[in-house]
Amino acid sequence: MPKPLNEWTATEIVQAVSSGRSTAEAVVRACLERVAAREAEVGAWTTIDPELVLIQAREFDRRGSGGAIAGVPFAVKDIIDTADYPTEFGSPIHRGRHAHRDAACVALSKKAGGIVMGKSVTMPFPDMTAGKTRNPVDTARTPGGSSSGSAAAVADCMVPLALGTQTTGSTIRPASFCGVVGYRPTWGEHRLHGVLEVSGSVDTLGVLARSVEDVALYRDVLLGTPHEPLPDDAPAPRIAFCRTKLWDQVAAPVQKLAEGAADDLRRAGATVIETELPAEFDRLAEAHRWIAGYEFARVFTWEIEHHAERINEYSRKRRIADGLACDFSTYIGHIEYAERARLRMDDMWSDYDVIITPAATNEAPLGWDAIAGANWYMIWTVLHLPVVSVPVFTGPNGMPVGLQVFARRHRDRELFSAARWIQRHLT
Repeated sequence: MPKPLNEWTATEIVQAVSSGRSTAEAVVRACLERVAAREAEVGAWTTIDPELVLIQAREFDRRGSGGAIAGVPFAVKDIIDTADYPTEFGSPIHRGRHAHRDAACVALSKKAGGIVMGKSVTMPFPDMTAGKTRNPVDTARTPGGSSSGSAAAVADCMVPLALGTQTTGSTIRPASFCGVVGYRPTWGEHRLHGVLEVSGSVDTLGVLARSVEDVALYRDVLLGTPHEPLPDDAPAPRIAFCRTKLWDQVAAPVQKLAEGAADDLRRAGATVIETELPAEFDRLAEAHRWIAGYEFARVFTWEIEHHAERINEYSRKRRIADGLACDFSTYIGHIEYAERARLRMDDMWSDYDVIITPAATNEAPLGWDAIAGANWYMIWTVLHLPVVSVPVFTGPNGMPVGLQVFARRHRDRELFSAARWIQRHLT
């Protein structure tokens, strides 16, 4: 039986629309039908206008437009500006806010033939309070945050692609919890014009998709460069398995899954070694905390001064309190320490191409703890490394768990080839 159009990957949609085997309108209608059937239960969207989406699709078909993501509907996290939809940062403080232009990433997506499906749920600003989104695999469990709506919409086949962001673990965590591919690029490679800053020293875009090929495709769109498909004959990568000093925070079943994966990849033909991060990296999570707190407290000065009572409790008592307690010299000290660690990291890739470690400390917990295992992401995010989470594990409660694959800075394309090889040999 043919796969429903809403379950197609972006790559499959582009091939079908470009060849005339399908239309953008047909794809959009299938996705809208899925939204209508599931949104009340999943809650992935803040704003979606079916008629506007159909108008865009019909106009695309009428023009006979092409593009790298021709006819592909995509979701946009609600901290990313869109001209046609409000952008409210997940906060009642900014209810009704409307930008008059698209963010750079949205404009690039539309230029390449993509169709904005709507705005997806984020935690406020985004920070540490869960939104309405539920995990589509088990709606009693969290989807993770803060790109919760984007991950859930992709996982539930409402869209094949979604834009998110990451400051700590906001793309990789929900990708792992919801069972999709998540990508955080090398810091600084993508323009963030029109994206709400949280902590500019670590903020990046994030991409959620259902295949590594789609992530590679979307990266080229967001860079504004011609797309070059991943080679099918990429060799087995040299892999380093890294537990880190936070290994005791990882649930025992996930530890076993990751250790077993390292053995399986070795048997599949990869060179697999074990590695540790240098002892001088032990303060990276602390550095992330203070850098992000210092910048967050200054970015949101207006909100703090005028609407403090409407800011969630965690943001007030942790991130803002940290930021206001951190003086400039302490902040610069952490900035300089983090950069020394990145330079040291640049010199550590001679024996391996990628590093693997679990993409979450556990499967998605019951309830709405959207920031589970935050420390697990801090050390990697502050190192500015590109990372892909691939859904290769199933936890003891039947929930997905991803494997993080890291590469050296600005080696994102090589990362995709390695991540695809790893996924193919673990699933």
